[in-house]
Amino acid sequence: MQDLLAQIFGVSFLAIFIRSFVPLLLTALGGLFSERSGVVNIALEGLIIFGALTGAIITKQIEPALGPLSPWVGWLAGALVGGFVAWIHALLSIKYRADQVISGTAINLLALGVPPVILAALYGSSTESPKVDYGLPLWGVGELRFSPPVYFAFIAVAVIWYVVYKTPYGLRLRATGEQPGAAASMGVNVRKMRYSAVILSGVLAGTAGVFLSIGNLDSYVRNMSAGMGFIALAALIFGQWKPLGVLGATLLFGFLQALSIQLGGTDLLPPTLVSALPFVVTIIALIFTGRSAAPKAIGKPFDG
Repeated sequence: MQDLLAQIFGVSFLAIFIRSFVPLLLTALGGLFSERSGVVNIALEGLIIFGALTGAIITKQIEPALGPLSPWVGWLAGALVGGFVAWIHALLSIKYRADQVISGTAINLLALGVPPVILAALYGSSTESPKVDYGLPLWGVGELRFSPPVYFAFIAVAVIWYVVYKTPYGLRLRATGEQPGAAASMGVNVRKMRYSAVILSGVLAGTAGVFLSIGNLDSYVRNMSAGMGFIALAALIFGQWKPLGVLGATLLFGFLQALSIQLGGTDLLPPTLVSALPFVVTIIALIFTGRSAAPKAIGKPFDG
């Protein structure tokens, strides 16, 4: 039994755990910006996919010219495309007052249909891109070597906490999501605040996608996000829309994902139950959490 526990919870488990929760953390932090401003963002799954696809393709296309610098440009491109797609969601939700859930769902559906077309046109395969020669570098020791987005995620928690609670931007952001009318009466441009927040959510979710493609696997694989955007959204709710709460929730869900991967190589539990474990616990967490701490104006278009 001790040997089995050592096998499951060894150094390799820690490495898998970190790789599992970091994209969840980045995506959930992005969702925090959007939903704190009052815009529901269920498009997080699609934003991850677009970021991952862009990062892999751009890196592959420019590496003959830029060599080791290409994945850094790929990271920037993936983050920018994530921000651009999020801007589309913001435009539909804020200017044209479209249903925010439907808008986000449309982006998720686009993320299912667009990548195969682009991949087929560029590489003759609709399921994956060629492996890049230069992925993002790995920093660390032994098995605990990770690409830069991992370290960026940890720094982002502290920075976002400070921005949300200690800066004028954070005060306006919270006011926009709670009482947009009162915020507007105090001179806050509610629409601009919401645009900026949704775009930031796309940049962070796009970075999560870049980590999956060129920071972890060295290529884009179809559906590589595997529902990660929805789990990140659940973590955001479970974390009560607070940076430290989101960190705790993503640590929990990342642990469960890593545990399911490790248990998949043992006979302790049926394989179906093992693979479903993170999603089952996510549902249970949402049942007990509810949306009691949600920003009061979330999902409500601003008329001012």
